[in-house]
Amino acid sequence: MGFFASSIGKKVVMAVTGLALFGFVVAHMLGNLQVYLGPEALNAYAEGLRKYPPLLWGMRGGLLVAAVLHVWSAYGLTRMNLAARPQGYRERANRASSYASRTMRWSGVILLLFVVYHLLHFTLGARSVHPRFVPGDVYHNLITGFQNPLVSAFYILAMLALGLHMYHGVWSMMQTVGLSHSRYNRWRQAFAATMTVVVVGANVSFPVAVLTGLLRESRLERAAATAGRVTR
Repeated sequence: MGFFASSIGKKVVMAVTGLALFGFVVAHMLGNLQVYLGPEALNAYAEGLRKYPPLLWGMRGGLLVAAVLHVWSAYGLTRMNLAARPQGYRERANRASSYASRTMRWSGVILLLFVVYHLLHFTLGARSVHPRFVPGDVYHNLITGFQNPLVSAFYILAMLALGLHMYHGVWSMMQTVGLSHSRYNRWRQAFAATMTVVVVGANVSFPVAVLTGLLRESRLERAAATAGRVTR
């Protein structure tokens, strides 16, 4: 308990949970890319996940624990930093820090709010958030969800916050676990930057593709979705 109460312990917790969350973000992106293969592929992928409830709920539980511990360690480190310097700098020149590192708290808050909204929107299908939600029809839910420009704008904003958070987070995580050396620090930075661009670019492409008409429902798919809502 003394170790976890220390700043080093909290950084280790943040690094380990950050790695788990990073893995989920990448896997989630790869799964969602199947939207470009059509409704059958995306809906079959989602249905495949639901075939194993113990595994699915075990993963969800693990992610929830990781997220709670990640927020807890971030909050603890913030309080320790404020306690160490209760008086702010008279003049501040950010020479060693990046914009991503200086905005970690704000990007973290935005992401926390986004996760709650995202679950209500695409997982739980709350009527107040997604009035055209059809259980099991992931393709329809994605298309109709992103047809609202405000929803797409918020999603894109959240992905930009994810990019800032993930870039500095991946860099810091590798440093915390000991992958920091002058000989390969540039590779560490390149890996963090590359993964950030790939994940953010792929995720932003979904609402953009819907708004531009690249992704859309056929008349038959719309009729089937409407019949599904009426049946419910």
